[in-house]
Amino acid sequence: MNQNVSSPAAGDAWSRVAERVAGQHWPASTLYVVATPIGNLGDLGLRAWHALQGADVIAAEDTRASRTLLDAWGVSTPLMAAHRHNEAAAAQAICERLAQGQRVALVSDAGAPAVSDPGARVVRAVRAAGYAVVPVPGPSAVIAALMGSGVTTDENPAYAFAGFPPSKAVARQRWLRQWCALPAPVVMFESPHRLSAAFADLLEVCGPDRQLTVARELTKRFEEIATFPLGESAAWLAADSHREQGEFVLIVHAREDEQADDDADPRIDVLLDALLESMSVRDAARVAAKVTGQARDVLYNRALTRKKAAE
Repeated sequence: MNQNVSSPAAGDAWSRVAERVAGQHWPASTLYVVATPIGNLGDLGLRAWHALQGADVIAAEDTRASRTLLDAWGVSTPLMAAHRHNEAAAAQAICERLAQGQRVALVSDAGAPAVSDPGARVVRAVRAAGYAVVPVPGPSAVIAALMGSGVTTDENPAYAFAGFPPSKAVARQRWLRQWCALPAPVVMFESPHRLSAAFADLLEVCGPDRQLTVARELTKRFEEIATFPLGESAAWLAADSHREQGEFVLIVHAREDEQADDDADPRIDVLLDALLESMSVRDAARVAAKVTGQARDVLYNRALTRKKAAE
């Protein structure tokens, strides 16, 4: 790394940019929705720092966690709690502050508020009350994982963000079947204590050849990004005990083996109809996948459609 980043010239440049940011338009009676680092303290942007510094109060998902970040950056702005258990009351209190002409910053524990984190209810209430909402973008685990995986392209930049899967196995498999049938990479979060179960369900739903990217501890010291077929997921997890720790982003890649001609093949529908006479949708899809070589999740959705049409 270039060691000149800590030179006096770099400090002067930082000061000049900070002055320009401070001189930008910072309207009162406004909610500033501020993205904060997902692990690396250095990822807080100058605009985010100024929004936090200049606010009259910071509404935080966890005031203790936010205070650690603020102390590191020398921000002494008072904090108030705004989490999923008090979000309605917090939204009302924030609107009352905005009515007094205050500036309020909204943060979650890490990353972007209101994106798989508390905050959306506050934003809706503030907008409904007629006050301005200014997003201050920054770190995002979703975007960081996509950047590190290379799973999207200029030609096909589409992806779907699904959030956290359900905690119960049956609901999780149903949820995965719906999301993983999409013709695009699917990004989801998962907690470390459910990772093994999530891998097993993904294998059941998508089959062993579907590609999976696991992004672990993004922006932190032990960051790891790995891509492998789902059939190798259990071995990957077992290879290092540390892989059961940390925060995880999973990207289920789009199917590579689905061909338009196969989709149009009427013989597959004949096979599915015959299997559905004596099997569940799930079992019919499993058998059809072995016979045709098509992806199990594709056949599951096809069988489900045919069963509903026959009822």
